[in-house]
Amino acid sequence: MPWLARVFGVRPCEAPAVAAGLAMFFLLFTGYFMLRPVREAMGVAGGVDNLQWLFTGTFVVTLAILPLFGWVASRVPRRRIAPWVFGGVVATLLGFGAGLVLQPEHVWAGRAFFIWVSVINMLLISLARSVLADVFAAGEAKRLFALMASGASAGGLLGPVLTTLLVGPLGHGGLLLLSAALIGASGATALWLHRWRDRHPLRDGQAAAAVRPVRLGGNPFAGATAVFRSPFLLGIALFVVLLATVTTFLYFEQARLVAGLFPDRAQQTRVFGLIDTTVQVLSILAQLFLTGRIAQRLGVGVLLVGVPLVMAAGFLWLALAPAFAVFVVVMVARRAGEYALVRPGREMLYTVVAAEDKYKAKNFIDTVVYRGGDALSGWVKRLLDVIGEHPSLAMFIGAGIALVWAGTGLGLGRAQRRREQAAVTL
Repeated sequence: MPWLARVFGVRPCEAPAVAAGLAMFFLLFTGYFMLRPVREAMGVAGGVDNLQWLFTGTFVVTLAILPLFGWVASRVPRRRIAPWVFGGVVATLLGFGAGLVLQPEHVWAGRAFFIWVSVINMLLISLARSVLADVFAAGEAKRLFALMASGASAGGLLGPVLTTLLVGPLGHGGLLLLSAALIGASGATALWLHRWRDRHPLRDGQAAAAVRPVRLGGNPFAGATAVFRSPFLLGIALFVVLLATVTTFLYFEQARLVAGLFPDRAQQTRVFGLIDTTVQVLSILAQLFLTGRIAQRLGVGVLLVGVPLVMAAGFLWLALAPAFAVFVVVMVARRAGEYALVRPGREMLYTVVAAEDKYKAKNFIDTVVYRGGDALSGWVKRLLDVIGEHPSLAMFIGAGIALVWAGTGLGLGRAQRRREQAAVTL
């Protein structure tokens, strides 16, 4: 359809794969965002002052499962990695669902659920993006990634609505069952995308299927070693640590402000729901009509720099005017900007790395590095809140971190452009 190409930059032969990619993210994020309100409720129930312990537990569990993922990625065909991992996650969700039915008020079960959901969301989202980076070439990514990522925002919008409507009739166990079904369907869509690529090996001047191995091979720790050997991947890892730090600082501030201003659990849920809804609507509009055009005309670097600069200004604004309304504006800008600009830009970086790095190194960065940044920054934020004589100290430090984050994004954008140009000349 000509209008599709004009509005979204989709060629007719790409339309089925773009629809599948959008569906993969929509199903995954709908399933995850059904779990998120349950996770947040269990996290807040344990006390805002204990959040850093849950973040640390998430990091430890992430470290524990990384070798298992590496083993799977090394030994099964690439098209089977997503179904295997998604299937394992579905099985664990069914187990947690049964546990919530039998002992819905068990404190340690709630903490375990918080940690496990925090681990699997990074793992599954990273793996879904690895599939796209593997299936689409760099030139296609600039045109299409943002459009497919809009499925994530649509799922993020629908998931909390389903939770609100269905938690009464289905209960938490029923919600987990429905979420598991959606996540399983997302894994099946990832498998279809690999088959589509096999049927369309020659695109944008690249004979993709001729150079991609069936299995990645290597060892379970190859992702970590690849990151430390590559300055480009190290730069992405640093970018993710700085992103996690900014996110954690704002997350803790959100928990503190909401807990203080809205003591009633229902009020808290409505506040979180309103913020989520606003973020997802803005993200969808930007992903559909802005992100792809910005990437094509201005480059990936602009996607990676804009939000950090806005966050630097936002932290300074919070330091000078620490009001809840100001925080909501900053939080919405951060999350909508991450979904619409930073995440698509970050995924485009992986289109110029080796096939093995698109799975193993990327997963190491998106899980271990991200959650390690969460855990470390959680303790730093807690320390600043305890010892800081000025309540805005953490906000000033956050502004400095955001500026370093912007500089890192600028360097990565330039490096990605050099790699892409070098690949074209080969």
